[in-house]
Amino acid sequence: MDELKLPSPCVVILVGPGAAGKSTWAAERFAADLIVSSDRLRALVGAGEDDLAASADAFALLEEVVEQRIGRKLTTVIDTLGLDRERRLRWLGLARAAGMPCVAVAFDTPAEECRRRNRARQKRIPADVLTAQLRSWTAVKKELPTEGYDDVLEPAVVRVVPSAFVDAGAAAQRQEEAPTGLRFGLQLSSYTHKAGRAGTATWIRDVATRAEAAGFDAIYVMDHFRQIPQVGRAWDDFLESWTTLGYLAACTSRVRLGTLVSGITYRNVAHLGKIAATLDVLSGGRAVCGVGLAWFEAEHKAYGWQFPSVGERYALLEDALRLLPVLWGPGNKPFHGKVLDVPDTTCYPRPLQERLPLLVGGSGPRTLRLAARHADAVNVFGDVAQVRKRVGYLRGYSEFVEVTHLSTTLVGKDHRDVDELVAQLRPRNQDPARYAATVNAGTVADQIGRFRELSEAGVAEVMISLPSLDTLETAAEVISAFRR
Repeated sequence: MDELKLPSPCVVILVGPGAAGKSTWAAERFAADLIVSSDRLRALVGAGEDDLAASADAFALLEEVVEQRIGRKLTTVIDTLGLDRERRLRWLGLARAAGMPCVAVAFDTPAEECRRRNRARQKRIPADVLTAQLRSWTAVKKELPTEGYDDVLEPAVVRVVPSAFVDAGAAAQRQEEAPTGLRFGLQLSSYTHKAGRAGTATWIRDVATRAEAAGFDAIYVMDHFRQIPQVGRAWDDFLESWTTLGYLAACTSRVRLGTLVSGITYRNVAHLGKIAATLDVLSGGRAVCGVGLAWFEAEHKAYGWQFPSVGERYALLEDALRLLPVLWGPGNKPFHGKVLDVPDTTCYPRPLQERLPLLVGGSGPRTLRLAARHADAVNVFGDVAQVRKRVGYLRGYSEFVEVTHLSTTLVGKDHRDVDELVAQLRPRNQDPARYAATVNAGTVADQIGRFRELSEAGVAEVMISLPSLDTLETAAEVISAFRR
């Protein structure tokens, strides 16, 4: 049976008579923390799940828990009979007020099967009570399609996933039936590891070797001088980018090596050109020179650098994109730009590549126009719809500039592996579903679908930052789907 994916967060209302299989179905498909069960709450406020005298208190508590969870935009699976129309509509109203999708799952289990299951229970539902529920269900199943849910589902293989993966199944199928190629780059954004400072060289060599074996086409490093707040703490160990790439050139034999991306304010641009050319020669022609506007003002202040205005940095970036190919070309002709003046562009040895790739980082219109005029590739962010829009804008200026895409990617072998990784890696105070969405947490099949969609949107290379490098070998399974 095909897997049905529901967007995270969402509200799932289980509806059906007793012994129809609702609780078993929910437990098999959802983490226990997502399920609000009337039986479990009856055990909490009474003597046990079968303590009918505690039902009123249990349902009052259920209503409070459901309201609080939906108010916090948390995926909520409501596991009770669901036969009360007024309650169902209240839950639907809460979901609508929170802007969350809401589906009903209808358990139309044959009456005789419900009775058979009930007889097999240690604690049975009284026969007359079950008969009344079955009679109510006959009317309820006709009402459900009229109540306004996003969908009324039959019990099936259901999984709640980040929105990026809702349509990934069909895309993965397209990749299986008509494979397309896609390059993969590994971005290293953190150098925190168990081996400590003395083991850093061995650790990063091992990461690079494993990445190459996994099938990655490139390794990219962030160009910063201390860790950025989106990833870690300012005092976390953080390696200088181009020095690290020089070391990785000696540790690898195939992958391309580059910055994603070098802040244009951090170095004399002619010096940057010399560094990139040297890396290209020593790596056997595998260098990529990524450049960007530079955004981390606190880092500039910490190191005593000027942090020019946005307009000044754009002028510098445009000059850099024009200067670097001149530096890498023959001769020593002078360069005079808007803000850069280089009297002598001697740079020998020249790069081994006939054209050392220039990659610009950024998704804004002004950056895309600059890339269209002067670069070989532009790296963008965003979901598939945003990427498609940016590619369309870029193609209005150039048909030849490649589009690459950067995202954090947590990949698990299956949905249980994904759930375990999310539980292990998420910050203590962050909701698992929000963390999963932030890091694009999905299975191998999910990721194949997402990357196929990005490829169809016009992306030639995806750069992924793995929250856990322990998943490198799992990522290899995704990469292999684009190597057929």
